[in-house]
Amino acid sequence: MTIVIRQIRILDGLGHRLERGTVVIEGSRILAVGPDRDVRLPKGAQRIDGRGLTVLPGLIDCHVHLCLGAEADVVAAVERDSSTLTLLKAAELARRTLQAGFTTVRDVGFRDHAIFALKQAIESGMTPGPRILAAGLAICMPGGHARFIGREAAGVEAVRSAVRDQLAAGAEVIKLIASGGVLTPGTSPDEAQMTVEELTAAVEVAVAHGRHVAAHAHGATGMKNALHAGVHSIEHATLMDDDAAEMMTQRGVFMVPTLSALATTAACPVGCGIPDSARTKARNMVKQHEKSFRAAVRRGVPIALGTDAGTPFNHHGENAQELERMVALGMAPMEAIMTSTSAAARLLGLDQDIGTITAGKQADLLFVEGNPLRNIGMLRKKERIAGVMQRGRFVAGPLMEA
Repeated sequence: MTIVIRQIRILDGLGHRLERGTVVIEGSRILAVGPDRDVRLPKGAQRIDGRGLTVLPGLIDCHVHLCLGAEADVVAAVERDSSTLTLLKAAELARRTLQAGFTTVRDVGFRDHAIFALKQAIESGMTPGPRILAAGLAICMPGGHARFIGREAAGVEAVRSAVRDQLAAGAEVIKLIASGGVLTPGTSPDEAQMTVEELTAAVEVAVAHGRHVAAHAHGATGMKNALHAGVHSIEHATLMDDDAAEMMTQRGVFMVPTLSALATTAACPVGCGIPDSARTKARNMVKQHEKSFRAAVRRGVPIALGTDAGTPFNHHGENAQELERMVALGMAPMEAIMTSTSAAARLLGLDQDIGTITAGKQADLLFVEGNPLRNIGMLRKKERIAGVMQRGRFVAGPLMEA
């Protein structure tokens, strides 16, 4: 089937804007894109009038947890729920994510290997959801942060074995825990976890199998340990110092800031159900997190959008709130959109297939009413989403009926 959308504003994911353009989709891919006057229209194509609409590449969230449902106490929820119930919940959360215009996510920590079954179900068309790159279990030190969705390992050989097990299970990215965290009781975000030797061993095994490594790190020491080990992204980077920022810039290591995670936890009033320890840690760090993000933008650290969706009151399907937060902290709307499209695709190693509106790429597209460059918040409003296209097929929005 061939679809032509004419007279539409195009934001291509690379920082370019075309006010009156045409996009031609043939099958699952983009056949042509350009100004209305320059694009030849195939005979017999379905035509859609795009006036008043903007089309963007399908958005990408590089840091989600589909096994977490944004409960006030997500650790208790994982401990309470059966693995089967968690998988059913994850399928619903994946559906909400897709309907919000996020056509690809990277799941960087699930309670078990069922995430790979969900990925298979989505790819086969059994259930709706975004393309998933999944880590499976995060790898942490004994008693470390994220152990409730992790594989504990001590020593270089045990870490190597843990990475191999994740790869054998189907992991497309390896998640390492290089510092303490907010949600895990008894861990401090500014304390380093796992040794440089352990982190390096994990990276060596992953890279040998063609896989990237994402490192959770709030504190600067944990960040620098992970950077010395050769990771490809730092998740959170909350307490980044100048040395860590310089290392990331020089090495091209991405910051995945997850501003929404700390913000939603810190905003919760006393008695909202979030454990006091987690709420206190978040409140103590949120301003420094914002400062670190501003510094990263200023210094040219590569940034890819990630929300940590699933953490307390940080809902799947509300992923576009991260764009609002980045713009509120000084990032230009076009640049913020690029963090969720072309930059995110580069981090995930999918930039040859998704992340830009370019002839030959997968037709993962988001259509919205209005101009998000004037109001980035419209990307969060469900009523503004005119259509979500996945692999050339409309899967959400009024354009499904066009």
